[in-house]
Amino acid sequence: MSQGLHLSQKMSLSQVLAPQLQQSLALLQAPTLELKALVEQELQQNPVLEEISAAEIEQSDKIRDDGPPAHDASDPAEPPADTKFDPATEKPDKGPVDDFQAEFEKLTQMDQEWRDHFAATNIPMRQSQEAEERRQFMFDSLVAGTSLQENLLEQMRFSDMDEDERSIAEMIIGNIDDYGYLKASIDELAFSTNIPADEIIEILKVIQTFHPPGVGCRDLRECLMLQLERGGKDKTLEYKIIRDFMEALSKRKLPEIARGLGIGVDQAQEAVGRISLLEPRPGREYLPDNDRYISPEVFVVKVGEDFVVTTNNEQIPHLRISNTYKDLMGQADASSEVRDYIRDKIRAGKFLIKSLQQRQQTILNIGNEIVKRQREFMEKGVAHLRPMTMVQIAEVVGVHETTVSRAVSNKYIQTPQGVFEMKYFFTSGIKTDSGNGVSNTSVKDMVSEMFKSENSAKPLSDQEIVKMLKEKGIVIARRTVAKYRDELNILPSNLRKVY
Repeated sequence: MSQGLHLSQKMSLSQVLAPQLQQSLALLQAPTLELKALVEQELQQNPVLEEISAAEIEQSDKIRDDGPPAHDASDPAEPPADTKFDPATEKPDKGPVDDFQAEFEKLTQMDQEWRDHFAATNIPMRQSQEAEERRQFMFDSLVAGTSLQENLLEQMRFSDMDEDERSIAEMIIGNIDDYGYLKASIDELAFSTNIPADEIIEILKVIQTFHPPGVGCRDLRECLMLQLERGGKDKTLEYKIIRDFMEALSKRKLPEIARGLGIGVDQAQEAVGRISLLEPRPGREYLPDNDRYISPEVFVVKVGEDFVVTTNNEQIPHLRISNTYKDLMGQADASSEVRDYIRDKIRAGKFLIKSLQQRQQTILNIGNEIVKRQREFMEKGVAHLRPMTMVQIAEVVGVHETTVSRAVSNKYIQTPQGVFEMKYFFTSGIKTDSGNGVSNTSVKDMVSEMFKSENSAKPLSDQEIVKMLKEKGIVIARRTVAKYRDELNILPSNLRKVY
């Protein structure tokens, strides 16, 4: 058989998510801020949708509390009686009902429009020139912090270097990382630039006098020594420890340091304490601020003996179908093309409104079940967190576990114990001697408390932690304790010992 490209046809069955289902899943998974952007995009593309203002929502709540007022034909919140819709056909009651073939064609057209709509949403929208100018002005107005490299280049411009020296300095600064360390060796820089190593070292010494102290160092030892030299402490005990006993210092071998310097262990410990006050990463103050601001989706408040769960409905856009287009559908002189267009847009708008309501209800149901299963956590804290899986929640709520995963993704819950990511409550468990389950997070919290209360002169080993947990009825392996210790950034016992 000859090789080459050939055309062939074949039939196959495959499952494809409908466009409306894709939109519903996107709304469910999106956190509040992203949801606002998605809804805003829909408002721009669907003319029959309009957002209900806060004043109208407040008035609606007041009417619900005080009772409905007498009906006014001019009230925009209620469409005229002669233009109300039949929910089955979404047509005015006085209009003729289409036959099956016509309705089928409209449904096919609507499905195609949804497919075109989702294909279009993957392409950035073209904005007007005025909108683009406002957007650019906003970005130009943002205050950006100065990076470490920019700060060093600015100090270089005010130095006494000549042009040739500045070119070497720029090359060196370009090889300094965000923490202030020179990542390339002198030999590598000399080989790649054909500049003598002695000249590079001389310029590096100048850069090491720049702010912040310790910048331009090649390792931690040089970084700490530069800081002490800048402060005129190059004759101190801590300087000698860093210069001559850096390896022993990293392993906290205080007796070895004390013997080498002919001092007592107490003196060595005090000097090491002063060394710990130095900055191991000089460029830390120039790192960008990556703080994230979150808006909780679920609120848990204790009222009496019960916990009340509510969703963050204030931040969710409230939509409705514009009465203007409902009235337009009821006009006798409206063409069939106009009716079809408005009908399809109303269907799309109603589906969006229904999806938003379903999203909030799904999140509320999941929040209620989390609080029900984690009541002890809500009252007493992390140590009482119970193991819980998404499958368990899905069975009670009546959805698939993937729906639960989407619903809790990147969403937060505000509890009496603080604000937590909703995924925080889904952890596997460890069986105790009593037959109850304990969350892995709770066990890790116990391990952390044990390490905090240990005697620094006799730090607890991983095996001792295993025995202490066994006394509490929790049986885990030593390697599991070691894993938890690493996740808690706690050193092994031989490196935690203080003499």
